[in-house]
Amino acid sequence: MTQQTLAEALSLIDDGAGGLTARLSGGFSNAPQSAPQERGAPFGGLMAALAAGAMRQGLDIETPFQSLTIQYLAAARFEEVVFTPTMTRGGRNVAYASVIGGQGDRAAVQALGTFGRDVAGPALTALTASPPPVDTLESTPLNPRFGPWFSRHIDHRFVAGPKLFGENAGRTPELGCWMRTADAAPLDEARLLFLLDGLYPTYFTAFPAPPVISASVDLRADLLTAITPETSPEGWAYFHFTSRDVGGGWAVEDGVAWAPDGRPLALVRQRRKLLPTRPPHEA
Repeated sequence: MTQQTLAEALSLIDDGAGGLTARLSGGFSNAPQSAPQERGAPFGGLMAALAAGAMRQGLDIETPFQSLTIQYLAAARFEEVVFTPTMTRGGRNVAYASVIGGQGDRAAVQALGTFGRDVAGPALTALTASPPPVDTLESTPLNPRFGPWFSRHIDHRFVAGPKLFGENAGRTPELGCWMRTADAAPLDEARLLFLLDGLYPTYFTAFPAPPVISASVDLRADLLTAITPETSPEGWAYFHFTSRDVGGGWAVEDGVAWAPDGRPLALVRQRRKLLPTRPPHEA
């Protein structure tokens, strides 16, 4: 069976009834590669990229994307999904839109988008990073025992290693990693949203194995600059993720993305629901 490419997965087709259709395939499953693809659901980063694309394409919005807030309502199935966008309020300088993505009567995601023009004004760029150059680091595919199927579409190059399963115990639970999509296409809006969810939960670095599995509940991404083909022609961006809080069955994680030239590209915050774990058998 021919594997769906990322470009194909990101494609949206007008259904003629006010919606846009995408085809979800198992190659973008969030299940570990050691398990059947059907054990998981379509990757949250893909769903975020599709939701944003549906608003832009379906509503013919050309101004830069400023923010996306997406809620993951239910696991989508590996089949066609329809995104129905709505212009909540249009404007020359700022526009507000929303979209529902679902299959039949079952909604999978809902999202809000803010679009707006950049204008001249005061500037303060407080986010800085000085990672090692990407070409000095080796590609580090995720271990297929827990690395999800969708990670095959991402080239990961960790700074100071993946730090899995307790290497950050007693320290700040954080990760630095260069990422680009495996097709090495220039970075664009959709690929950046895809990559902002492209790593395992950062709390994996603080706790011992086996990993505490979680499901994404919502994600907010703030884009800090317009993404053009010149932003990163080879597709690379540097990402730094930090777990802010884990407790009560929830986890909150923050991330920042930078272009190769050091420009900050985006902020992301994600809330995850930890899945129940079985207590060990008593002797």
